[in-house]
Amino acid sequence: MVAGKVKKPGKRGRKPAKIDLKAKLERSRQSARECRARKKLRYQYLEELVSSKERAICALREELDMYKQWCLAMDQGKIPSEIKALLTGDEQKAPQSSSNKIPKNGKYGSSGNSQSKTS
Repeated sequence: MVAGKVKKPGKRGRKPAKIDLKAKLERSRQSARECRARKKLRYQYLEELVSSKERAICALREELDMYKQWCLAMDQGKIPSEIKALLTGDEQKAPQSSSNKIPKNGKYGSSGNSQSKTS
């Protein structure tokens, strides 16, 4: 008893509205369908990402093998024709522009490579 009032035993607050059980089950099923669809899309994205990274790795391995072969040839005193072509090509292009140089991080900025091809 508080200030003359008698408390009733039981739950306090709002009583839950009577929710149709079938509607609740249907919302749950729909939510599960949407979750599975999101999961499927996420896995597809990750699989594409993995395959593109694997292709990049293969390309880099081939490039590394090429450089190894060049080094072996130079150790034997032979200069590969590809290196000769690079050296003669760089000597002619060097005075024209210095913007074609590759930055230290190996990536071109937004203006680096696109401008040199258009002009």
